Amino acid sequence: MNEMILLKLGEMVLKGLNRRSFEDKLQANLHRRLHPFGQFRVYTRQSTTYVEPMNEECDVEGAFEAIKKVFGIVGVSLARPCEKDKDAILTTAKEFLDERLRAARTFKVETKRADKTFPMTSIQLSQYVGGELHEAYDNLEVDVHHPELTVHVEVRDYAAYVHADAEPGAGGLPVGINGRAVSLLSGGIDSPVSSYMIAKRGVALEMVHFFSYPYTSPEAKEKVIELARLLTPYCGHLTVHVVPFTAIQEQLRRSCPEELFTVVMRRFMMRIAQAVARRCGAKALVTGECLGQVASQTMEAMMCTGAVVQLPVLRPCIGMDKEEIVQIARKIGTYETSILPYEDCCTVFTPRHPRLRPTLSEVEYAEQELDIDKLVDEAVAGIERIQL
Repeated sequence: MNEMILLKLGEMVLKGLNRRSFEDKLQANLHRRLHPFGQFRVYTRQSTTYVEPMNEECDVEGAFEAIKKVFGIVGVSLARPCEKDKDAILTTAKEFLDERLRAARTFKVETKRADKTFPMTSIQLSQYVGGELHEAYDNLEVDVHHPELTVHVEVRDYAAYVHADAEPGAGGLPVGINGRAVSLLSGGIDSPVSSYMIAKRGVALEMVHFFSYPYTSPEAKEKVIELARLLTPYCGHLTVHVVPFTAIQEQLRRSCPEELFTVVMRRFMMRIAQAVARRCGAKALVTGECLGQVASQTMEAMMCTGAVVQLPVLRPCIGMDKEEIVQIARKIGTYETSILPYEDCCTVFTPRHPRLRPTLSEVEYAEQELDIDKLVDEAVAGIERIQL
């Protein structure tokens, strides 16, 4: 029998009557993610999802690595199925795990018997397979508490399966099960991390990036596109809405007090992001804001920027310190791209002394001379959409 992949599901196994919708969404996401690696059959039984190659041309190893970035899965195992017979299980363990068995010094066998018609109990099967492996490999000693290698045997409906320890999956919930949101993506460290974190909670994303040419370079734009591309293994297909923001920033520089420039600029970003959200059916906005990190992320400043939108604003990084955010950025592979020295629109017009605790009334007063609707409509009309 061919090798296949066993997936352990996360918190969705705790769902009630709507659990099937979570499993269906996960299977749809898996089919899309597996498409480049060949034809696979994906099905779920007894809280385990099976990914079975349909022919010899399937790239099982490539599929295995890709699946580890699919949200909704907590463990991924490369397994070999066999007949539900103790000797067949033993033979499969020797053949499939031979290299690992020869390299380890201590081991144990752990059995799960989901098929209660199997004539041996879980303990009996573990003792049989473990005893035979101990006899066959002189280098092995049994250690049931801290083994170097655990041989897992699962006796299920259609077959028995043998595998080593599962590798960690991405966790979370299947992307799309909790609706769609628009994420404001800059070229920094925080916004890719916030996008990853909210996608992990089952939210499909559209990205919005604000581009201020010629103050920001084409390389800065490409940097953001690359960050979005690095997120696609986790988030699935993404559309990046690149918003021309130069005219708005130049108008703000002419008309607004310098110390309020950043908060007024961010209010325009939120208005435009909400307009994009309404076009694509998104129900929330996502930002990389972290409380107190910079002047525009004080409680008062965030109250002012959030006041211009009706949609909820999700801030996954709000209570994290910078080192925690950096650790996640390194884990998901966005950190090295985020620190490339290309400016973004938020840094080009940074005021020398930004107001730390602006009030809503003074910010609204600063906007009085602006034709807000016209500026927003022109920016939205000029959006460039990039599919990833």
